Amino acid sequence: MTNYAELLKQHGLKATFQRMTILSVIYDLGHATVDEIYENVLKSHPTLSLATVYKNIVTMVDQGVLVEVPISGRKSKYELKKDEHLHLICTECGSVTDRQLDSVISEDTSKIAENSSFELRGRQVNLYGVCADCRQAKAS
Repeated sequence: MTNYAELLKQHGLKATFQRMTILSVIYDLGHATVDEIYENVLKSHPTLSLATVYKNIVTMVDQGVLVEVPISGRKSKYELKKDEHLHLICTECGSVTDRQLDSVISEDTSKIAENSSFELRGRQVNLYGVCADCRQAKAS
């Protein structure tokens, strides 16, 4: 379990109950859309508005607490920022699975940036395809 108050403080943000609740929900879900986060936040704070949830998510992305995971043709999902990793994103069901970032990929992207005189500050590798569950469902 992460100390959300300390995490927010490290990123220059106040530890409001809205942010703490949002972080807890995202932690539990792993990767979630704004709608999924809002649906879960309502369980403990039914008076919180969607606009408040959205505004806080945007703020926490801007401050580096959360990471937006874009999904082609679907709403983005959000996750807590953690060590660099890659995402396997299913274009059928929208599921997102984390995998460790291979050292070769890490080195290659660093070399590309260096050769382009580009100061690399972070990377997000997203692989799009069809997950085993969706492939199996189609085969049935």
